[in-house]
Amino acid sequence: MVKLSAIEILNKFSKNSSHANEVSRLSMIIFEEVNSKIKEMPDKYKKYLQAGALLHDIGYYRNSKAHNKHSMEMLLEFGLDGFSETEEKISACICRYHRGGLPDKIEHEIYNTLDKKERKAVKRLAGILKIADGLDDGHMHLIKDIRIDYDEVNNIAQFIITPTNPEFLPDITPAIRKRDLFEIAFKCQSVLKLNQL
Repeated sequence: MVKLSAIEILNKFSKNSSHANEVSRLSMIIFEEVNSKIKEMPDKYKKYLQAGALLHDIGYYRNSKAHNKHSMEMLLEFGLDGFSETEEKISACICRYHRGGLPDKIEHEIYNTLDKKERKAVKRLAGILKIADGLDDGHMHLIKDIRIDYDEVNNIAQFIITPTNPEFLPDITPAIRKRDLFEIAFKCQSVLKLNQL
């Protein structure tokens, strides 16, 4: 079977790829901010996160109920061009944990097959994806930029979110609700606030 790229899979199973592309963009911004200010991560993690971000909602093609689990299954079923089997599992788990329950190495079969370092990567990258997805919850692309100010003494990551249009402020409460995995993965507290220009 010929494997497809994440973009090709997205185009095959999604009627509207704009939300996936926006979430991917926001995920990359957050990744770079976290990487430079909180915790340095290997460059290859960007590849896993980007694939997970682009494909996090493809499960809607099968069923809206538990779509995150369907996204994981579909990614594993179709594979990803240029990814090893383990890298596919990491990206599939990133899709799986963009919503719903937290990773559980006893209960969750695919996550359980990864080693400790790979599981930590999943938690960190899915934690980033959850916040990015929450920031575009309404699929309206209202975020221009994200900056993280990290207070090392108090171990608090403050997300400063700049809206595209200061007249039309985004609702960031979905992202605030979805920061649990980020805090667990990076062992810090987080605060999200709008940059009122």
